[in-house]
Amino acid sequence: MPRGRYTLHDPHDHTPLGEEHFQCAPGPSGWRYVSRTTTPDGAHAGSLDLTLDDLGRPIRLELRAADWHVRAAALDGVTWVRSDPRGEHAQEGNAAAHAFTGASPAFLVALARLLRPEPAAPAVRVRLVAFTPPVLAPRTIDQAWALTDSEAHATDNAPLIVDAYQVGDLQTGEQHTVHLAGDVVLSAPGVELEDLESPPSGFA
Repeated sequence: MPRGRYTLHDPHDHTPLGEEHFQCAPGPSGWRYVSRTTTPDGAHAGSLDLTLDDLGRPIRLELRAADWHVRAAALDGVTWVRSDPRGEHAQEGNAAAHAFTGASPAFLVALARLLRPEPAAPAVRVRLVAFTPPVLAPRTIDQAWALTDSEAHATDNAPLIVDAYQVGDLQTGEQHTVHLAGDVVLSAPGVELEDLESPPSGFA
């Protein structure tokens, strides 16, 4: 069960955004990731609880940031309920999308698991609903994912496979690279893995 800490920063000007303390593991339903985020001064900033099924579909998402709360799942596309800071009103939403994304590195692992692009194959297009802090307002985006490289790195146990994905924003044309080892993000724009207590878990 990997447990560790990511530091988060603005990918453009590198302004520190805080830290994400996480643990994740394969389970009976597929894969689960739980985390809590803190601000640069250590204050609580939010939390995430994400569960995928064996095919990588998000069957449960619970996201909190700045008192906003989102509960969501893959249902008739994707469906969510977003609650306001006072908890007096709830807004329901639905979109013809495949999954969710947001600021957490968990969403990168989840999308790689869902899409499973083949090496040297054309990029896989995907429509997502993004929830970004601090207010978690839903926004629909389109991305393209391609697996560009896989390298085996020797360890004391089994070789560690590191996959490199090229991710493109189909609305802006921006592209970036994400490096994953199993269910852990090694590097991505705005994300640095600072601490890892146990090896990544692989997917069957």
